[in-house]
Amino acid sequence: MFSKEESRKLREDFWISFGKSFPRKWILYNTKIKGLAFKFHFDTKKALVTLDLEDDLDNRIHCWEKLEALKSILHSEYLPDAIYEEEFYLDNGKEISRIYVPLQQKVSIHDKNTWQTVMLFFYETMSAFEEFFLEYRDIIEP
Repeated sequence: MFSKEESRKLREDFWISFGKSFPRKWILYNTKIKGLAFKFHFDTKKALVTLDLEDDLDNRIHCWEKLEALKSILHSEYLPDAIYEEEFYLDNGKEISRIYVPLQQKVSIHDKNTWQTVMLFFYETMSAFEEFFLEYRDIIEP
């Protein structure tokens, strides 16, 4: 077990190391579409790359329908393992819509031996997600 401080330090070290290993500016929250953001997630059990829709319900539905229409393209040309969840609940109970790609391997942010695998997964997956987004942004935008 790690103390809160040790865990915080490991998380900080991972993200610093990731930034140094793969230095580039990610889109993340800068999509120019309200409520749509890309995110990296890495904890003690899993790693994922997500596209989250957190806007009000009407805008979320509108954007989700467009992403659903592009699903076959996303799967065939960019991310065959992407999972669509129209109703996804965050730990705080908030409902969002999410498209995500999980790393199909047991990893932990507390295990430095898994970091390189996660970093490479993050880089390759987010790059493909962003490429898809940039190619189809005009369709996705409200």
